[in-house]
Amino acid sequence: MDTLCKMFKIKYPIIQGGMGNISNAKLAAAVSEAGGMGTIGAGTMTPEELDTIILETKSMTNNTFSVNIAINVNPYLEEMISLVIERKIPIVSLSAGDPTAYIKRLHHVGIKVITVVGSVKHALKAEAAGTDAIVAEGYEAAGINSNYESTSLTLIPQIVSKVKVPVIAAGGIGDGRGLAAMLVLGARGVQIGTRFIATQEAPFSDEYKHKIISATDIDTVIVGRSVNRIRRVLKTPYAKKLLEAEGNHFTLEKFNELTSEKYHKIGAIDGNLAEGFINGGQISGLINDIPTVEQLLCRMMREASHAANLFHEYIQPASHIK
Repeated sequence: MDTLCKMFKIKYPIIQGGMGNISNAKLAAAVSEAGGMGTIGAGTMTPEELDTIILETKSMTNNTFSVNIAINVNPYLEEMISLVIERKIPIVSLSAGDPTAYIKRLHHVGIKVITVVGSVKHALKAEAAGTDAIVAEGYEAAGINSNYESTSLTLIPQIVSKVKVPVIAAGGIGDGRGLAAMLVLGARGVQIGTRFIATQEAPFSDEYKHKIISATDIDTVIVGRSVNRIRRVLKTPYAKKLLEAEGNHFTLEKFNELTSEKYHKIGAIDGNLAEGFINGGQISGLINDIPTVEQLLCRMMREASHAANLFHEYIQPASHIK
């Protein structure tokens, strides 16, 4: 069994990305039940809101799932750390901040830690702090991204070459070919988000799902660059408003207000694309159906196996190369 699968007690090396305040038990449980690892994103939820989703997820699956906590985002950080310890969450992913102060505390009670990074520097820092695994997220990914804007193709092998802990690739991955490519680059697994939006179990608006499956390769856009914040969203009327606002004396405070979870829910849950935004990765242009989560994971593994066979047809064994 692969190191990552053994570490997390999962069948397939596929992890669901945390989705902030639109996280839910139904999707997380479906991913875990299908052999991957579902994730609940704490976002800016209250501890009570997160606890409700955790308990609901536990009632729907006995398999491994994780909780993502964005360190510099959630206003209840200490309460969230206490909650995942109390609920005996086996794996916690930490993002958007320095994980050093929390890793030992989580390890003390047997919780494994994944740290999300966007640069070699931060990967090395996370490894030095004791993280069990690293999610290296490229600029292609949906939602909030690193200001370094490194792509997965360049970021993954650089981080893999610098750290000893398992690396999980994220950003621009939506099928088995992407999984196979990341494994060739040295990753031990992948984390995907946008592809899971367009699944039957995902309780998001039909408008969101159909916007993804009708997207082309150029239907995502970066907002927030003018205020040193990188967020990748799907092109919608609301995204157009954000871009127009950026050209009119935009401030970081205004950007944070207009991209708060309130407007995320309006787009993703209510399906009102004129009054709220929807995150979407560059992989959106490759997505054209809405399978069940189980169908998706099985298909990805078959596609990855096929890609591996093709690879061996084109590349000679090292022993045959002069």
